Amino acid sequence: MMSNTEFKIGGKVVYPAHGVGKIVDQETQNVAGVDLSVYVISFEKEKMILRVPVKRANASGLRVLSNDNDVQKAIQTLKGRAKPGRGMWSRRAQEYEGKINSGNIVSIAEVVRDLHKNVDDPDRSYSERVIYESALSRLAGEFAAVNQVDVLEATNKLTNILKLRKGSKNTDTNDNNEENEAA
Repeated sequence: MMSNTEFKIGGKVVYPAHGVGKIVDQETQNVAGVDLSVYVISFEKEKMILRVPVKRANASGLRVLSNDNDVQKAIQTLKGRAKPGRGMWSRRAQEYEGKINSGNIVSIAEVVRDLHKNVDDPDRSYSERVIYESALSRLAGEFAAVNQVDVLEATNKLTNILKLRKGSKNTDTNDNNEENEAA
C-alpha cells in the first residue's frame, strides 16, 4: 500500500469517481472543532475542486498516475477481443459503471473495448453511449497525462487502436455487408 507522502503538491493523481486531477494545495481545515489536513485537488475538465483528507486519501481510492506498464496492459486490453454482452443491459450497465468508478485503467479499457463495437450505430441506446463516452473520457484523460499529450490527441490514438483492431479482423466482412446493404 502506498503512503500518503507519495502525493506531492503539483502532482497529477487519479480519483476513481472523477478521473485525473492535480493536487494544487494541502491545507488544514477546521471541521467540527477538529483540525483536518486535506489535499486540494483540481479537476480542470469538470471545473471542480475536491478536498480529500490526507489520512483517508488511500482509502478513498486516490492514487498516482498509472505507470507505463499499466498503460501497455490497457492498450493490450483494447486490442483484445470484445466480450459479448450476456444478460440484461441494466446489470451490465451497473458492472460497467463499477469498472469505470474503480479507477483501474485496465478495467476502464475493458469497458471501452466491449462497448466500442456499435459506436457508430444510430440505434444504440442512450445509456450505452453515455457509459462508453464516460469510459473513453476517463481512459483518454489518464493516457494523456501519462504520455504528456492533450486529451483530444489521446482520444484519437485510443480510437485508432480500436479501429485497427476492428479492421484487422472484420474489414472484408464489414465491407461486404455494407455493399450488400447499399444494394
